[in-house]
Amino acid sequence: MASKEITSSKQTEECIINCLPRDLIERIFLGLPVSTLLTCIGVCKQWYNFIRDPQFVTSHLRQAPRCTLLFFHQEPFSSDNLPTDAIIFDEAWSQSTWAVPVIGPDDFLCGTCNGLLCLYTETSRIKIANLATGECLHLAKPVKKLRDDHFSFYSFGFHPGTKEYKVTHFLGEHQSYSQGTFHVIQVYTLGSEKWKDIRTPEALSLSSVKNSGVIHIDGTMYWLTDDTGASWNHAVISFDLSEETFARIQLPATALVGSDSHGYWITEIDRKVCIATAEVSRDLPKVLAGELQIWTLDNRVEQRWSQKWNIQHSMNCIPGPHFVHKDKIVMLSHDCNLYSHVLIGMNCETKLSNMVALLDFRPYKPENMQSYICVKSLVRLHTYKKAGIVCKPKQCEGWKLKKWEEWEDMRRNIEDAWNNVHEMEQETSSQPHRLGGIIKELLQNVADEIIRERVILEINHILEHLPDCPYQHPRSLLRLSLVEQMRDLEKLKARLNGVMDMIKVSGKAVADMCGAVKTYVLDRPGVHGA
Repeated sequence: MASKEITSSKQTEECIINCLPRDLIERIFLGLPVSTLLTCIGVCKQWYNFIRDPQFVTSHLRQAPRCTLLFFHQEPFSSDNLPTDAIIFDEAWSQSTWAVPVIGPDDFLCGTCNGLLCLYTETSRIKIANLATGECLHLAKPVKKLRDDHFSFYSFGFHPGTKEYKVTHFLGEHQSYSQGTFHVIQVYTLGSEKWKDIRTPEALSLSSVKNSGVIHIDGTMYWLTDDTGASWNHAVISFDLSEETFARIQLPATALVGSDSHGYWITEIDRKVCIATAEVSRDLPKVLAGELQIWTLDNRVEQRWSQKWNIQHSMNCIPGPHFVHKDKIVMLSHDCNLYSHVLIGMNCETKLSNMVALLDFRPYKPENMQSYICVKSLVRLHTYKKAGIVCKPKQCEGWKLKKWEEWEDMRRNIEDAWNNVHEMEQETSSQPHRLGGIIKELLQNVADEIIRERVILEINHILEHLPDCPYQHPRSLLRLSLVEQMRDLEKLKARLNGVMDMIKVSGKAVADMCGAVKTYVLDRPGVHGA
């Protein structure tokens, strides 16, 4: 009988869910984050089908909040041997603390698109990973043993018309990428079986790609190339991901004269192609030494540009390829801090005193940071099974290599130290209370009630003024980002100093209680007998 009631109840619940209007379910689901929706897919088959529906995925992606992804690539030739790290800021500029599971310690970021990351590795694979769901797709590189290959020669984009994701690779012709050129762009469409070579109309600069960056807007890829005949000694090259055709866009004809002392970057602001230029330090080519001009391409057909901002600033760097996020510009300083400044009006003046400190990113260096716009999406990689899918990758997967053992040992040692500190805090905090309880029990043998109550009152007074034991924050099994791990280590050192103080206070409390017993009981003959 009870079984029939349970079955009837389940059927009623399922009936209620199935009777909800579709537009109501959609409005509710569109307002939920990806993490919640991934939980909802296990509620019932109807919700699973609804959330996995490609049309809903597109609608949810269209209104997904745009986050800022800071990526710190490893330094292969550094004695520190720092692993890759990543930090995400949400729309309110609240910083994430956990490591991104799909990013391994040896990965380099080539681009982001619709919640998918394109990651370059030193192996023969390119990895496409969903930032939120953890799905990973591994692709074979176009050339397995390409000399002097570099992560900046790869890019990743999406064409809204064809609904295709494409990985592109600039195939260098010379051994040194610092002075090389290329005649071929290799293109891989997710779901296809091989890379396709597409020849460029002319030899294009590979060093400009590396130094200035690549952006994707509405299915077209843009980058800068050298052009000695142009007013800026540079021009913009575009590549349509659908038609797979090239076009050249001249930069604005201004009084600005291209020279070795100027740096040039291509970026995307408000879904438009923008060019940033500034005089740079001769000794440090990525450090700005003059005002930063930002120009916007208003009309691609007419190749019409307008100056968007003329920014005065201190000696700082800008992280590419996206350093403007909504109304804020982010800049890096020599003290390894990330700052933001609100951009209002035409000629903006950014002073260090007016900038907001967002992050101390030590131990990384400013030149190893990239800044991307990203979202968290439900876009699935299951339709591209030919390359193989790794679902929900283990967070420690990339850390099994021997060269990262030192970092893993340090992380485990920090976790062990936290556990030891918590145990010491508990033990130190409980010692006076345990002793106080023992003394109160022994005082029952004291015949003089006045003396007994006086000692108990004294003990209670001592215990009441002891500091509370610090709150034991639960330690997550997730890996902290390396930047946060450094801050966590500083907190651990401060907590350990606090334990030393607790030991002193607890020791004094024990001594005071023992002193009270000695003064009122032991030093008075006849009061400690029954």
